[in-house]
Amino acid sequence: MSGHSPEEIKKHVKTYIMVFGALIFLTIVTVGISYIHLPVEQAVLLALTVATIKASLVSLFFMHLSNEKKIIYGTLGLTGIFFVFLMSITLYL
Repeated sequence: MSGHSPEEIKKHVKTYIMVFGALIFLTIVTVGISYIHLPVEQAVLLALTVATIKASLVSLFFMHLSNEKKIIYGTLGLTGIFFVFLMSITLYL
């Protein structure tokens, strides 16, 4: 029963609380971005950057992808490349 000792559980709980705090902070940053008067392109880029960081935190820690094999990271990277490609197509049409 490795990983079920009280010390391990406390370590995981501390990590989850820290990630939760980071997500709350980044949500506040996202709301703050909406109040800054930036050009639309810059505001969208900044908001997508913060959303990407938040999605990475959720997937790495709450979905436990930080312990997965490298093939998962390759698949996620390929998905990101396709996403950027498809977004760039819509911007230039």
